[in-house]
Amino acid sequence: MYKILLTDDEQIVIDSLKFIIDKNFSEQMEVTTALSGTEALEKVSKEDIDIIFMDINMPGLTGLETVNLIKKIKPETVIIILSAFDRFQYAQEAMNLGAFKYITKPVNRNLVIQTIRSAIDFIDNRDGLQRADQELQKKLDQVSPMIESDFIYTLIFNNDNNFDLSPYLDYFNLSGYPWCFCCIEVPNVTSENQAKLYKIIRDFFKASQECLVSSFMMNRIAVLFPILSENPDQESINENIKATYTNLSCKIGAGVRAGISRITSDLLMLKNSYNEAVISLNKTPAEGGIVFAGRSTTTPEPSKNDISDYKKMLLARFKSGDTTGTQSFFELYSEKLEETEPDINRIKNAFFELIVTAKNILLEIDSDILNESSDNAFEILSTENNFAMLKSFTSNILMNYENFIVSLKSKTENPIIKKVCDYIVENLSKEITLEQAAENVNVSSFYLSKLFKEEKGTNFINFLNDKRLEKARDLLKNSSLSIKEITAETGYNDQNYFSRIFRAKYGSTPTEYRKNLI
Repeated sequence: MYKILLTDDEQIVIDSLKFIIDKNFSEQMEVTTALSGTEALEKVSKEDIDIIFMDINMPGLTGLETVNLIKKIKPETVIIILSAFDRFQYAQEAMNLGAFKYITKPVNRNLVIQTIRSAIDFIDNRDGLQRADQELQKKLDQVSPMIESDFIYTLIFNNDNNFDLSPYLDYFNLSGYPWCFCCIEVPNVTSENQAKLYKIIRDFFKASQECLVSSFMMNRIAVLFPILSENPDQESINENIKATYTNLSCKIGAGVRAGISRITSDLLMLKNSYNEAVISLNKTPAEGGIVFAGRSTTTPEPSKNDISDYKKMLLARFKSGDTTGTQSFFELYSEKLEETEPDINRIKNAFFELIVTAKNILLEIDSDILNESSDNAFEILSTENNFAMLKSFTSNILMNYENFIVSLKSKTENPIIKKVCDYIVENLSKEITLEQAAENVNVSSFYLSKLFKEEKGTNFINFLNDKRLEKARDLLKNSSLSIKEITAETGYNDQNYFSRIFRAKYGSTPTEYRKNLI
């Protein structure tokens, strides 16, 4: 339904137009009328009018004056001018004001019908294009943040230096520019306010200059700035970011911290730039602030027992393959972290950075290692808020990495697999699952399954069954236990099932096998 306003100081003209409209567009049009420009302006300001017939020559506000005002408050309104004068200057002025059509009086019935149909088609096409544009923009608004985050995560966490970034750069139309990183840390981020804070931060940076914004990583957001000027100036870039940071802090509140890297033109160095931004961020005071890489800072040097010292000693023991030392210093580091850091999100960040650093050390020792035990570290740390659980999870991953290093250095049987095999042999009469075995050696079940296959050439379940059946065969030879007792002793609950798999492996049932020994 379209709403049409008929404006003329002569009632006979309004009645004529209304008659034509009711007869030809009764199901499409809702008609309202006005006898002056002032009345028309009042109705337009209060109602959603689609089409207006406007007399050009009325007392008070003239038609052209009214059209000028209407176009300022409702620019999309379709206006058809009515005039008793067929004068070029009137028609030209009306068109300059945005009128859709200029019709002379007396009105021609067929011309009125044709003009209204043209106006309806124009509105439909315009609205259709607007809706399509709005839908497209809505989809882009949903997709672009995900692509931006994916691109930034790829830069930060991908270890393949040959990874092709050009599709991302082409998508953003930002190929060939130097960049710098900004890492923002926001206090008191929760699942309830995260989306709102993300939108505020994204909107602030997007409004200040061209940039790509990641989603939250715990309570941090990474922002990547392409330097679009011909002569990149680190100081001017820093000042722009500082101004945005100041406004953002006023909007969100105290406690926002930020670290900024230096400009680089080498995409392969952007991971280092992110780390530089994080290092700068870590130099900011706990109550908030911004630090730029390469600038002198008043941050005091760490004391002998500063948490950073514990971290350095921990990583030194880790790199050397000193399992006991690594565990000892991890305990000291965790204790100091809990003691000095009241914000759980910063604790999460500290553990996450420790995991990433340890993984990079492992990859430096052997870049061919494809270790996936920490692939879910980010998700788990994001959702867990219990310090003990966070500590245990981080410790398990560090020990997993440490065992890898020990194995690589000794070039002997992987200690994880040796420990698992010993565990299996010692517990054959009990229920044994992959999850239990993984927990026993402080690694993930996914990682243990993959490693077991690589080391033993068979999967965990097949190895377990083989060991159980070997023990069963030994008991059949060297003991007087019944088949039922042997079934239980080798960890099986169902004697029939035990007999079937024994026969599948050795070609006879347990009873037949024992008889053949006599």
